Amino acid sequence: MTPLDKALLDKVSAAFAQGFGSAPDLVARAPGRVNLIGEHTDYNDGFVLPCAIGPSTMVAASRRDDNAVHVVAVDFDNAVDAFDLKQPIERNTEQPWADYIRGMIMALQNAGHVLTGANMAIAGNLPKGAGLSSSASLEVAVGKAMLALANIEIDHTRLAQIAQSAECDFVGTKCGIMDQLISAQGKASHALLIDCRTLALTDAPVPDDIAIMIVHSGVTRGLVEGHYNERRRQCEAAAKAMGVAALRDANLDMLAAAGLDAVTTSRARHVITENQRTLDAAGALARSDLTTLGTLMAQSHASMRDDFEITVPAIDELVALLQHAIGPMGGARMTGGGFGGACVAVMPAARVDKVRAAISAAYITPDGASPLIMVERAGPGVAIL
Repeated sequence: MTPLDKALLDKVSAAFAQGFGSAPDLVARAPGRVNLIGEHTDYNDGFVLPCAIGPSTMVAASRRDDNAVHVVAVDFDNAVDAFDLKQPIERNTEQPWADYIRGMIMALQNAGHVLTGANMAIAGNLPKGAGLSSSASLEVAVGKAMLALANIEIDHTRLAQIAQSAECDFVGTKCGIMDQLISAQGKASHALLIDCRTLALTDAPVPDDIAIMIVHSGVTRGLVEGHYNERRRQCEAAAKAMGVAALRDANLDMLAAAGLDAVTTSRARHVITENQRTLDAAGALARSDLTTLGTLMAQSHASMRDDFEITVPAIDELVALLQHAIGPMGGARMTGGGFGGACVAVMPAARVDKVRAAISAAYITPDGASPLIMVERAGPGVAIL
């Protein structure tokens, strides 16, 4: 167990003991993720290339004999939520964090799983609003814990699909499958090329001499309040106009012939070109070809900035600094849904110290602080510890 996991396990176990007066029956851990390339392609039935990372969400849980669910949220000053499995589960208007838990449990029930009551303490060490998918890791961890308490085993891809439905239908963010699927199915020392139509997973090894750096811009974001759902509608409109099921089935010639307005055209152009970049990047990573990978990451960022219009000035500045510090062997781009959050960079492990020093010297977050810099290895997916 890593020191990061040990510290979080101790924290969530102590909170459970304090809140419920006993040790938990089990602790579930689900990781966050970083997407190396393939942004806003997942809900267009396309391709993505994420990996699970070290920071995670942990759920300490014990079975109850009634149908009540009691939750302590360690990261929200030990705020509590309670609801009944046998009553209609509704949104918690006072505490938005609780909706991810309520939504996941309702989605499990809707999928036909008979759950037991539970006491849960939840804590995480994923930076909020960084685009590293704290919400998906929360949903997947809660789902794994609730199923384990009921002695139910399901395929982890199915678990991810249920978690996605919780976020889409209960929370209200019309997300694709990527975040939940990589949190559920992550593999140590590998990124996964995910076909978001078939959910096929192809291993993309990340050797020990390649480092993944994540730098938080300091610009936090909220996807429901932002433009995420609007972008999804624009993509769906473009696909419909071209007569295809999803933009994954379109190409640039079809787009040129479609006669769409300039904005819808640019949105679709990003997705069509990003899908090809993602396939090419998986191949480059498999060959340890950091030069090609870096070029593709730079093209991805430019497309997000100019065609999809989801970056912000601080992010563009940070990506430019990273690309300059890394040089030709590797690259950087914004990662996540957009409008803030984090940048991801891939580089030879030997360059990490120099790049870290360059960013610390040159970039200040909008509130005047030094940026959070994380150096990650591709890690495993959800598990009962």
